[in-house]
Amino acid sequence: MAQEGGAAVEHGQAPHGAGGAREVAPQRLVAIGEIVRPHGLGGEVRIRTLTDQPARFDALTGCIVWDPDGDGRVERRIERAQRRGGTVILKLRGIDEVDAARALVGRLVAVPESEAAALAPGHFYPWQLEGCRVETDRGVPVGNVTGIEQGPAQDLWVVSDGARERLIPAVPEIVITVDLRARRVVIRPPEGLLDL
Repeated sequence: MAQEGGAAVEHGQAPHGAGGAREVAPQRLVAIGEIVRPHGLGGEVRIRTLTDQPARFDALTGCIVWDPDGDGRVERRIERAQRRGGTVILKLRGIDEVDAARALVGRLVAVPESEAAALAPGHFYPWQLEGCRVETDRGVPVGNVTGIEQGPAQDLWVVSDGARERLIPAVPEIVITVDLRARRVVIRPPEGLLDL
């Protein structure tokens, strides 16, 4: 996901252009769904949810349709949302034909960071960890978190000291403390982990 700085856009504060859409300034976005195909002939789209809280679509009145490859961002009003199993059917204002819906396939449905759902304790959005300094429980500096990779069993935090990258498994046995305010992570690495 692109992670740019900038002010969040509040839905409904600026007038929308024709068809209920307007360009959105760069800002940090949180993807909550991916448009996978048109639904019906009236311009609805089927969304694969990317959130642990699909009920958030029930009250959502606007979103940003985001093409992360070209970083195209268009704010859209949501006329209706209907959950169906693990998917959501959305009707976006201004998308009234199947061809217009088909043109959105592959794009992400996103919200500004300021509207991201609160996570359970011990869970973090990737951008919240990036830049945090990492040290061992003995105070030995390891580096800074530069990214997150999804592993088959758990996420792996990419930690770099400038000369070397290490992958730190994000498991409670290794990650002891995460202090986002202090931008600090304390780990208890098993013997040999930092030598890999």
